[in-house]
Amino acid sequence: MSTQTLRRRRTSISMQPQLMNTLRERANRMNTSLSSYIESILLDAVYGEPNEETIAAINESRAGEYAGTVDTSSMEAFRKSMGL
Repeated sequence: MSTQTLRRRRTSISMQPQLMNTLRERANRMNTSLSSYIESILLDAVYGEPNEETIAAINESRAGEYAGTVDTSSMEAFRKSMGL
């Protein structure tokens, strides 16, 4: 990547102090900077749209369609219940 691609523009936003504290705590738990954490949240919100297959699965789930049962009693039973 070029240096131009990696450049970021500094900005200032206002938010509630409790929200800022929560974001700061979560960034610390993720072992990242507050700025990087907020940027990742915004990227997910803006570009994290599901693809067509995921949308179809969401709609199927919301419609209450039953996909079957997965047997986890053993690896063999699991494979069989998955049609493998």
